[in-house]
Amino acid sequence: MDSYEISVNEIIVDVTIYSDEAETVPIYNISITNISETTKIILEKIREEFVRQETKTTEESTFETATIQKNFKEGILVLLKKYFPAANKKTMDMLINYILQQNIGLGNLEILLKDKNLEEVVVNNAHEAVWVYHRGYGWLKTNVKIPDERRIRYYSTIIGRDVGKEITILNPLMDAHLKTGDRVNATLSPISSEGNTLTIRKFAVKPWTITDFIRDGAISYDAAALLWIAVQNELSIIIAGGTASGKTSMLNGIANFFPTNQRIISLEDTREVTLPKILHWVPLETRLPNPEGKGGVTMLELVINSLRMRPDRILVGEIRKRQEAEVLFEAMHTGHSVYGTLHANNVRETINRLTLPPIGLPKQILSALSLIVVQHLNRRNGKRRTLQIGEVMHDGDAKPIMQFNVTKDILEKINEPTIVYETLRLYAGFSKEDIEKNINEKVDILKWMVKNNINDIHRIGLIMSKYYSKKPFKNII
Repeated sequence: MDSYEISVNEIIVDVTIYSDEAETVPIYNISITNISETTKIILEKIREEFVRQETKTTEESTFETATIQKNFKEGILVLLKKYFPAANKKTMDMLINYILQQNIGLGNLEILLKDKNLEEVVVNNAHEAVWVYHRGYGWLKTNVKIPDERRIRYYSTIIGRDVGKEITILNPLMDAHLKTGDRVNATLSPISSEGNTLTIRKFAVKPWTITDFIRDGAISYDAAALLWIAVQNELSIIIAGGTASGKTSMLNGIANFFPTNQRIISLEDTREVTLPKILHWVPLETRLPNPEGKGGVTMLELVINSLRMRPDRILVGEIRKRQEAEVLFEAMHTGHSVYGTLHANNVRETINRLTLPPIGLPKQILSALSLIVVQHLNRRNGKRRTLQIGEVMHDGDAKPIMQFNVTKDILEKINEPTIVYETLRLYAGFSKEDIEKNINEKVDILKWMVKNNINDIHRIGLIMSKYYSKKPFKNII
């Protein structure tokens, strides 16, 4: 089905994806190519010799990971020089990294985490293989297995230690965000009855841009241009969808259209949004309380504080609670543009999520919101698509204006925008002809960017800056 190569700290790994008649899903196979089996046996003997020589009795958990790695590396290096006296520095570094990875790191999980094609790495227990979610092939079973339940717990412990979290029998659940942006969830038996679990959702190193969405077929040029004119004219937008449907990615995509002369405040539980460097942007994050219950910063506190920072636009990672939503909609009514995400499966369900408990907003205030964009993940083929774009009417109901056609795999217009066009006429002085001309102009620019493979968020930010200032931008390529 597929094969490629990845490098993990000088360790070359072959990745092969293939079908197996004995399995119900394809297999994701990794093979380390530049370390022979004989060398691996010697490296294991070196590790055992180092352990025998180690006289320190201090508990591992009392050290920072960096200190443990430093001490381990120094001791192993002495033994490596004894067994491999002719090895050059590059080879020696590679062998050290391998031993570190296998013994005080996350083992072969670190290889999986280095594959940019993987979105999720999942350990269900020590009895079955590790699973991964591949961008191109969906869920795959790997040839990686964790030796025992103690090792899974150890991996969870060292992850937690690096971010100030603790997982124990008394506290068997852990939800953590790594410094890399990856999100980790861990559970211990007997809470998870089949064994200890570890779920790692990888942070996208390269954020998705609007041109990525277009090229992938996730959104049409016309739809992207409509969102562009809405963002340019400060209309508020909510991105809805299920888990892993691409809500935050689309939020990042429409943020490509922000002008440079406005102040943007983003509010998130964990930094996922990445905006062009050229923008006037202040990112804020919530913080969990310490074990004594002190020092926490909630999303509501961030929302209230952001309004004191003179924002022009506010980005919210996820709208969950009534108080947060009330403040955000009040911000919309007082002239701020707000963009956020919400768990809902279609346009009308988004309205229900906002008006029914636990959020429970009065329907009459929803008219401050202009557009709802619904993202969808097809779990059969792994494709993410914009399912619907709808506008919010004066009475707080929503009307779909674009709908995804599953058969044709395209986003089609099903209704003419009315409230959005009315708002643009009222506040920007646009006639219907002006709006259509502006959208066509934006379609041409988007096509030009896709044709020229412009999918770097910072280059797109620069192009937007040139566009809004009416300066030439085609020489940016």
